[in-house]
Amino acid sequence: MKQVILGTAGHIDHGKTSLIRALTGIDTDRLKEEKLRGITIELGFAYLDLPGGERMGIVDVPGHERFVRHMVAGAAGIDLVALVIAADEGVMPQTREHMEICDLLRVKKGLVVLTKTDLVEDPEWIEMVKEDVADFLKGTFLDGAPVIPVSAVRGTGMDELKEQLAVLYREVEPRSPEGPFRLSVDRVFTMRGFGTVVTGTSLSGRLRVGDPVTVYPSLHKTKVRGIQVHGEDVEEVLPGQRTAINLQSIERGLIRRGEVIASPGALVATHMVDVHLDLLSSSPRPLKNRAKVRFHTGTAEHLAVLVLLEQEELAPGGETFAQIRLDTPIAALRGDRFVLRSYSPVRTIGGGTILHPFPGKHKRQEKRKAAVALKELLLANEPDAALWHVLHSGPGGITEEELRVRANIPPKSLDKILQQFTSQKRVIVVDKDNRRLIHPDVLQELKGTVLEALTEFHTQFPLKTGMAKEELSARLPRSVDTRLYNFILRQLAEQDLVVQEMEWVRLSSHKTDLSKEEESIREKIEKAYKDAGLQPPFFKEVAGTLPGNSRRHQDVLEWMFARGTLVKTKEDLYFHASALKELQDRLVSFLREHGEISTPQFKDMTQASRKYTIPLLEYFDSQKITIRIGDVRRLRESRAGG
Repeated sequence: MKQVILGTAGHIDHGKTSLIRALTGIDTDRLKEEKLRGITIELGFAYLDLPGGERMGIVDVPGHERFVRHMVAGAAGIDLVALVIAADEGVMPQTREHMEICDLLRVKKGLVVLTKTDLVEDPEWIEMVKEDVADFLKGTFLDGAPVIPVSAVRGTGMDELKEQLAVLYREVEPRSPEGPFRLSVDRVFTMRGFGTVVTGTSLSGRLRVGDPVTVYPSLHKTKVRGIQVHGEDVEEVLPGQRTAINLQSIERGLIRRGEVIASPGALVATHMVDVHLDLLSSSPRPLKNRAKVRFHTGTAEHLAVLVLLEQEELAPGGETFAQIRLDTPIAALRGDRFVLRSYSPVRTIGGGTILHPFPGKHKRQEKRKAAVALKELLLANEPDAALWHVLHSGPGGITEEELRVRANIPPKSLDKILQQFTSQKRVIVVDKDNRRLIHPDVLQELKGTVLEALTEFHTQFPLKTGMAKEELSARLPRSVDTRLYNFILRQLAEQDLVVQEMEWVRLSSHKTDLSKEEESIREKIEKAYKDAGLQPPFFKEVAGTLPGNSRRHQDVLEWMFARGTLVKTKEDLYFHASALKELQDRLVSFLREHGEISTPQFKDMTQASRKYTIPLLEYFDSQKITIRIGDVRRLRESRAGG
């Protein structure tokens, strides 16, 4: 059966609670102070069985201006509103503010109930009040809504009211059960023998007894011990139901009104949200950039600083994009509505839609660019929103789980969207294990950065085979991790744009041909090392005999090293490759015959001094030709047999 929540709205002492009691037989004023003072202070809850057998949940809100924050909490999640206006008083200040709040929260349907008709003897007065109400509601979502006169004392008008509520019930679109479960907490209490209980209106998803849940933004983890809907035990709660959830092994003090009970991983705690803001035309003054405000979303109220992204001041009746920077974290999703109230004096001034639940901080020079991007997100459908978040996640990319939370798209819908996007190459999967996604435009930009860095390097060092892989990585944004970096290099290699050779990367087009002068330098270097055999000079000694400058000497040396003509055993000590190969053959032959060799024996074999023999022994160890055991070397097992 479809779940529908009716909320009351209206000025203090206009008979909201008496109306509900007459309709349902339930007294929603449960607090001793409420009964003593005769006013509603806290939210009250009831249910109504309609003529067709449907059951409608009801939230009764306070009418006093001091408790508007409770009214906002109660209005979160309602489908219909009953705007209650006393026939003997008509439209009053809180009538107007409550209507503004319902409009800001995008309540779409409802009706008007004229209460206390028993206090008005003149029928013409009732008609005059109806006309005033019709004028008041022009241009609002209640324009043309039924206006039903009732008396809670006499019981008149109740049958007509129930019939009209049944009509509205049938017009409400059922909420989808897709997506994670969410419930914004409006009450927390303890029941003897049961423990902690929270109540609220289920906003989305399903929840069953035994399911794990997380309390957001505090991130306390718990399980569902029991569920009640309208005082009856149930096994499952659906979207749009007023429900009480008994939580397992968690103290009452760990949960507060305004927190959200949700499926694990469904939300992210955040100190900032990007929003689209409407400032009420009734706002008493313009809203200035960086104003301190009271931010209401769900059942939560938080102090915050409002950062306007398009101007320094917003006039009453205007709209804009803004960033809300909160004193304490919240847990919200894209599409959630919010209400804004001034810090002091406290009154409702505006509201709107949360667009990005986890943005970065927009700095001064970036604010207008952020506003342009947010306009795209405001108008986006689910596929467009998914693509927007992939694009704006930048070079770090975004995982599917992060995307689901940020774009607020149910898993099944998101899977379908991403299957289409990946097949069309509109989204690229760069990490299959973690399902991390990147936008092709961002990937192309990163590839361009790599190619530009290599071009610069080759221009600066034309004789070097390539750029060190680590050095090239440092030219990319910090958010590019190893997996993404390797993905970029693989893609460029597949496109035949770069070549990887061990720890070096070069452009495929890069050629390292020596000039005539460089070829002369190469010949002199090679002759010096070839003639020296196993007792080569240090390169600084060779460099003094070469033509040209030291930069060119070093380039040619590295060119020879990269091509294997020379072998480096330690800093500034090189051997000609042919000399090392001849020595390696003799060493392997000796070890196969004798099993091991000591340092003095190796020194005799090379006829070289200790400054050469030790680096040579360590070189053969590093090449896994030999292995040191105590004071001797032996052949590695892989070499011993063949």
